[in-house]
Parts: sequence; structure tokens; C-alpha cells
Amino acid sequence: MDRSKTKPRIEPYTPPAGGLGSLKSTTLTLVREKVPGSRYKTLFHQNQPDGFDCPGCAWPDREHTSTFEFCENGVKAVAAEATARRVGADFFARHTVAELLEQSDHELEQHGRLTEPMVYDAASDRYLPIGWDEAFARIAGHLRALPDPDGAAFYVSGRTSNETAFLFQLFVRMYGTNNFPDCSNLCHESSSRALPQTVGVGKATVVLDDFEHADTIMVFGQNPATNHPRMLNELRECAKRGAAIVSINPLKERGLERFSSPQHPMDLVGGGVAISSLFIRPTLGGDFALIKGVAKRVLELDDEAVAAGGERVLDVEFLAEHCSGFDAFAADLRAESWPDLVAASGVPFEDIEALSRVYVNGKAVIATWGMGLTQHRDSVAAIQMLSNLMMMRGNIGRRGAGLCPVRGHSNVQGDRTMGIEDKPTQAFLDRLRDVYGFEPPREHGLDAVDTIKAMLDGRVRVFVGLGGNFAMATPDTPRTFEALRNCALTVQISTKLNRSHLIHGHDALILPTLGRTEIDLQKSGPQGVTVEDSMCMVHLSYGINPPAAGQLRSETDIVARMAHATLGSGKVDWLSYVDDYSRIRDDIAKVLDAFRDFNARVAKPGGFHLTPASRERRWLTPSGKAQFVVNALEKDTPIARARALHGDRLMVLMTARSHDQYNTTIYAMDDRYRGVYGQRRVLFIHRDDLALLGLSAGERVDIFTVWHDGIERRADGFLLVEYDIPRGCLGAYFPETNPLIPLDSVADVSNTPTSKSVPVLLRRSQAS
Repeated sequence: MDRSKTKPRIEPYTPPAGGLGSLKSTTLTLVREKVPGSRYKTLFHQNQPDGFDCPGCAWPDREHTSTFEFCENGVKAVAAEATARRVGADFFARHTVAELLEQSDHELEQHGRLTEPMVYDAASDRYLPIGWDEAFARIAGHLRALPDPDGAAFYVSGRTSNETAFLFQLFVRMYGTNNFPDCSNLCHESSSRALPQTVGVGKATVVLDDFEHADTIMVFGQNPATNHPRMLNELRECAKRGAAIVSINPLKERGLERFSSPQHPMDLVGGGVAISSLFIRPTLGGDFALIKGVAKRVLELDDEAVAAGGERVLDVEFLAEHCSGFDAFAADLRAESWPDLVAASGVPFEDIEALSRVYVNGKAVIATWGMGLTQHRDSVAAIQMLSNLMMMRGNIGRRGAGLCPVRGHSNVQGDRTMGIEDKPTQAFLDRLRDVYGFEPPREHGLDAVDTIKAMLDGRVRVFVGLGGNFAMATPDTPRTFEALRNCALTVQISTKLNRSHLIHGHDALILPTLGRTEIDLQKSGPQGVTVEDSMCMVHLSYGINPPAAGQLRSETDIVARMAHATLGSGKVDWLSYVDDYSRIRDDIAKVLDAFRDFNARVAKPGGFHLTPASRERRWLTPSGKAQFVVNALEKDTPIARARALHGDRLMVLMTARSHDQYNTTIYAMDDRYRGVYGQRRVLFIHRDDLALLGLSAGERVDIFTVWHDGIERRADGFLLVEYDIPRGCLGAYFPETNPLIPLDSVADVSNTPTSKSVPVLLRRSQAS
């Protein structure tokens, strides 16, 4: 039975994460997608030297040869590609775009794999078949007709391989622009902008082996059970050997309470393993104040130790040899007010004290975080404060300790390494110039938010999406829709139907591509592609399934042929890259020093590590040292101003994934661990806030954003669900609540949408 079609209900979930529920969900997924039994073997080739890299997340592999190195959500991602359902010309002949727009995102996902290139026909409001060569010629015609290359924007999803990403950025820069909106802009951009200022590189300073040697792990703003389930196996092992694991998150997520590993039969009968030993619950937007409070308390504990003649809490040797700016940072901490920190964090002083004690008692501490830390206005400051905190005790650049931003999609980090970056370094552009003999554009381009603004005002007229679902992933949904419809051409390179195909420009193309699980056969034989995981490991993988349709092309093939049609092959023989992807890797090695001998190194099982300099305590900062950064606790925030107007009725909303969801892909309508079944328009709220607002669980409300620009932003008909969430905070799913996020509500420095801190008001729905 398809649980997504069961009667909507709220039913609290009490078992551990994983376990038999995960096995059952896996089976239902395979049945729902009608995956042929012959393709079940695909699951046993995830993360294999002779198989493919799982497209489900960017968590690294403990062993690249482990037969069972897959998880529930990995199965869902693979099943979505291996589905028996197809979307071809006959499907589009039966459905107008207007009709398809009436369907939910889940319904669109369930139609199956795209099979042939299609072009939009305005007269019939349908997509019609188009030949590949004609499609490439149409793209080239639009691009060449633009008066300025900056009139085009090129979006990249984290599913894209290193080889495709490198070719894409080369093509676009040879075309003449740095307009590279990408999925990093929407998720971990705050990490990418914060860490280079403190430790010199915007990546993890740990490898998976460090988790075996850590005695303390602080998990900020993450829900591993849903977003990267294989991480729970690492946390399980850490908990079993006695490591202290702290969850810092407004929601007490089930996977960080208790986990039952389907790979360990005794877990299934014994109730699983307790994961976190301490839960700290900051208010939404309170992370910076909380982390600064912990840093202040660590400094105070060091002062107390000095006064008592005891052992120092600070790592004074590390600070003296490796750090700059500590004195100014310490002075700022001493001047900070405890009442202000407690109020802004929403965390009682006693809990800040408890977290501080856990931290200072740790000899090897790892700090990990997800989008719960990156999607607030002060996210860059919060991550820099976390880096400061870790530096205070020398927890960077030694075994079992370090910083670990956990990326979502399987190659979102690799895309950035390959040059998918709207703000490229001059050194990278110089290498492109020297290797390829052209002058790349030097001015910074547009990120995701600024691309939407540019499409709205007509500065960007062509949008090319390399994977993803831009229309639904981005904020301020009605304005994003208007922006895309304002384009002369939109191009979507995709495996399955999604709403971005239906929110299109005057001219529009759908270009179907191979999935990661499928054999990519070119002239020199089957082709492998590489990705870089969250901990900087680069490895090669090959698809094993026959392509879903004969007309499918690989992303690498599509990008190369777009480039050939637009630019010709005078400077670059684009089509030779298609014949043999090792040629792309050879050229990557010429541009990026870290990829020297790329083909030889990646041929080894498990690949190789792109060791960040900070892991070796080399600091690529202007001072040549790890840099303490001082950031003030800001009091005049949009949320504070909204609360001054509306008092306690003002709520702060966070968006989150459901368990049957990956990014904008809705696999089914359940969120098992939060007890939600058969529905998605739900709003999690504290029972005391229900009483304050005169509302009751089970009623429906409309949600309204409080913002300064006079634009009404609303999302209607949400079921109130009483939930264990801090007072004044609300939780709901995206993309359903993306219409509530103002386009200019972004993080300082990174320009990331503030999807975890939206000031809103609730009104009882008229239909309730």
C-alpha cells in the first residue's frame, strides 16, 4: 500500500529512527516507483568502486567497498531514477502546461523519467518534441542574440559531476559572464564565506576517521536521520564508545535521540542506541548569541583556572603560534552582556553553562552543522563565532577535532571547487586564461537571489538550469515565478518532471539527461564521473543500469554540445571531451594544482583527499594565521522590529524538509519521525503559543510575512500541530512556505535566503 495515499493524520512517532520503519519505507518506495526486480541489484552498487556514487547526499563513505553503504533516503533517490514510469511526447500531448500546474509537486515527481527533448509551444500550451541539434541551435541563437553576455544566467545543482561542472564554467566564462547562481547560494554559502576569513578555506577540516577519535561532537542545526542518514551510523559508533554528543537545534529531532541501524540486527530488537547526551534548544535566530555565550563562558572558566593556579582552559600554545586577533576577541567577549546573550539565544544560562562544560571537558571536539546554522541573517557571524570557539581550545588541525559543515547534495562542494562560483578568485581566472588562451570575465557575477532580481527587471533574459528545481528551491515564490516568466528563454536539464519546467520563459526547452545510476556509454567506452563529498574526498563512479530511454544524453554531453553550438570549437574541442571524460580530468589537473595526476589518483579505490591547508595548520589568510573575527550581537534586526510592532503575536518561522523529501523532490507525503502522514501543509507550534493566540491544534491558519516593502506574502490553509518547539517559533515544510521568504531577507555577506528565521503572523483560515 502506498502510504502517501493514506488518510491524512497526526500520529506521534515513538520508535527510534531507522530500524524496521526504515526497512518498510524502503520496500514501499521500490513498489511505488515500480522499480523492476532486475534493478534491485542497483542498491548493492551504491558507493562501490565498480558502481556509482549515491546521489542522495554528500556524506562520505566509511568504506568505499561496503556492500551495505546505503540508507533509506539513498534508496529513494536511486528508486526515483530507476522508476519504470516515463514522461515522453505522448505524456505532453495529453497535458497542457496549465493542467500540469494544477498538480502538486509530489504528483509531478510521480510521473517518472523524462525521455526526449521538448520545446514549449505557446499556441497549444504544450511541450512538443524537438531534435537535439535543433535544441542546441535554439540555445545558441538566444545566447548570441543577447547584447551582453551578462544577460544570461547559468544555474547549477549539486547533483552535477566535477567533469560537467568544470566544462560548464569553462563554456560560460568563454561565453563571457560569471553569472553562476547555484544551490550553494541557497544552503551553505554562509559557510563558504565565513570560514575563509577565519581558517583560510571554506571546507571541512576533518575526515571521517576523525569521528573515531573524537570524544565530543557538537551537532548544530542538523537532522541527519532525514538529510544524511549515513551520518547516524558514525554517531552511533561514537555514542557506543562513550563520546559526548550534543544536539543544538530548536527541534529535538528523533534521529539525534535514538537510532536503530538497519545494518545491525541487534538494534532492531533492542530499541537502538541513544545518540545525544545533551539537547540545547536555541530560539530561531539565536545561534550566534548562544555560541558567543559559550565562548564567553570558556573565557571565564580560563580566568577562574588562572586565578586558582589550575590548568589553563585555553590552548595558549595554539593561540600564540597559530592565531591572530585573540586579544581583541577576548575583550569583546568580556564586554558582552550576559542578559543580552541569554535573551537573544533563548537558552537559559544554566544550559549555556552545561554546553560550555561539555566543550571544555572534551579533548578532541568536532563541530558539525547544517542549514539550521546557515540560513539566518547573522549566519556568517555565527559560523565565524563557532570557528573562534573551536580555536580557543586548539580544536582545529589535530586528530579527532575540527570543523565539519555537512553539505546536502552529493556534489555541491565539488561544483564550487570546479569553479561554479559567481565570485571567482583572480588566481583561478588567471589559470583558465593561461591554459585555454582567452581572457575570462573579471567582474563578479550574479548569485541566486540577485539572478531573480535581474530577471525581474529584465537584465537577465536567458536562464539555463543544469539540474535542480530553481522555481521551487528559491525564496519569494510568486516573484521567482514572475522572474522566470519574464525570460526570453529558459532551459532545464533534468531527469524528471518538476515545476521549473512549467514556470518558463517565452521560449522554453526541457533537455532530459542520464541519471547517476545509468551507464554513460561514449566512443571510448563507459564513462565514470567524480564527485567531492563533504570531507573533501574525491572519487570516481560508474552507472550500472541501462539508460531509461534511447534519446537521453549525459549532462557532460549536453554541456559540451551547447558550448560547441554557441562558441564553435576554434579554441576548445568540446566534442572530444564527450568522447572520453579522462580528457576533461587532464585539463582540470592543468587548472587546479590540487588535482595533479587526477586520472591516476582517482583510479584508486576510494579516490583521494583534497587536504585543506587548515587541517595541516597552514592558514591561507592575509595574516598567515587562524584569524579571530569579532562580531557584535545585533539588536536592531528585522525580527526585533517586527516584534516591536506586533508584540508576542509575532512568530518566527523555520522551513525544513519532511522525511519523504530530498531538497524540492517530494517522494511521498509522510514525515514519519515527526508523526505527520498523508499531508504537508502543517505548522508546528508550541502549545503555549496556541493558547496565547487563541488557537487550537487541528485548526487551519493562514500565514503572513511581516516585512517592510508592502508586498503581501502569504501561505494559506496550514494545519496547526502542537509540537515540542521553543516558544515563539514555528516549523513548516519547504517549498510550501518559500512564498513567505522575502527576496531581500538574506544573510549578511553570503546573501543566502533566511529560510530559518522568517517573521510571521497567523490568522485563522476562513476555510477552517
